[in-house]
Amino acid sequence: MTRVILVDDHPVFRNGLRALLQASGIDVVGEAATGADAVDLAAQLTPDVVLMDLGLPDMSGVEAVAQIVAARPATRVLVISLYQDDGSVETALRAGARGYVVKDAPAEEVVAAVQAVASGSAVIGGSLAGRLADLVHGRGGEIPEDDFPSLTSRERQILALIAKGLTNSAIAERLGLSGKTVANYVSVILAKIDAADRNEATRKVTGAR
Repeated sequence: MTRVILVDDHPVFRNGLRALLQASGIDVVGEAATGADAVDLAAQLTPDVVLMDLGLPDMSGVEAVAQIVAARPATRVLVISLYQDDGSVETALRAGARGYVVKDAPAEEVVAAVQAVASGSAVIGGSLAGRLADLVHGRGGEIPEDDFPSLTSRERQILALIAKGLTNSAIAERLGLSGKTVANYVSVILAKIDAADRNEATRKVTGAR
């Protein structure tokens, strides 16, 4: 029987996951509400799978993933998160997660993902599936770091979308961000690369390549 630890700081969500998994014959051997507790439980209970949220109160879920995988590579981590943007998926996979599903995925998809990860497969759920190959191989659609070293990974990702002609609202929809957040990113990006507007930013991207 597959042994799983649930990691999420919302008890109601954990309760629902526990009921879903146990009804499907999966053994939930532990639960944690923080990253530190998740790391400790994974070491103590040696589960087959850790089902991990990214939004934890004490540390990022990505950091917890990295610590769990580093301490016991045989434990497989499946991220279950509200975040659907490429950056979150890529960061989780780079940290060592073997799969990624979104919290509003159908129940059968979550169960299937846990079973697949437990058997050694890599899984990206639902609408994220089409991006798996690019994300696993590090091609998240970002501009190369050397082209704009002052930008963060997320800023380069947004700059690449600006250069493709996407509006702020289209970028927000694609990355799962709010329009205000994207607008703030765009302002910071333009300042960092010394571009007066989106058109000049696009020209700088084209020239860098």
